[in-house]
Amino acid sequence: MRLTVPIALRWSDLDAYAHVNNARMLSLLEEARIQAFWRADDREAPLTDAVGATTAVLDARPGADTFSLIARQEVEYLLPIPYHRQPVEVELWIGHLGGASLDVCYEVYSPAGLEPRVLYTRAATTIVLTDAATGRPRRISPTERAAWEPYLGEPLRFRRR
Repeated sequence: MRLTVPIALRWSDLDAYAHVNNARMLSLLEEARIQAFWRADDREAPLTDAVGATTAVLDARPGADTFSLIARQEVEYLLPIPYHRQPVEVELWIGHLGGASLDVCYEVYSPAGLEPRVLYTRAATTIVLTDAATGRPRRISPTERAAWEPYLGEPLRFRRR
């Protein structure tokens, strides 16, 4: 199973070649990851849609007990992403769920409803959960594991490895 997160492009995401800059792609993936896995602030309305409704279990507010640190990222750019007014669709799933880390896999597609559907980018991020006080890795909790296991799937296989 996958989560689909719509991510709006900003004009500033484009470079001189009129497509999304490779460095900005990491920010777009980060935004999708935050929507999918970070819990809404208690003062915000509860999540009711499919994006992060069941998977957003990490507390990322100031003073949280856990940091989610990026250990590794790999991006495969298949086609340039032109500017779209409609959000691109980022599909996410877990490619590996370890003791203290997880691999988030992504595929970035053209906006919903545009035909033909275009796959622009594939990527994977390794996240390590760490104790905020000690900076040491901490185990994935039973609550986190239960929320993420339904989205466990095959890891990405990159073409040029």
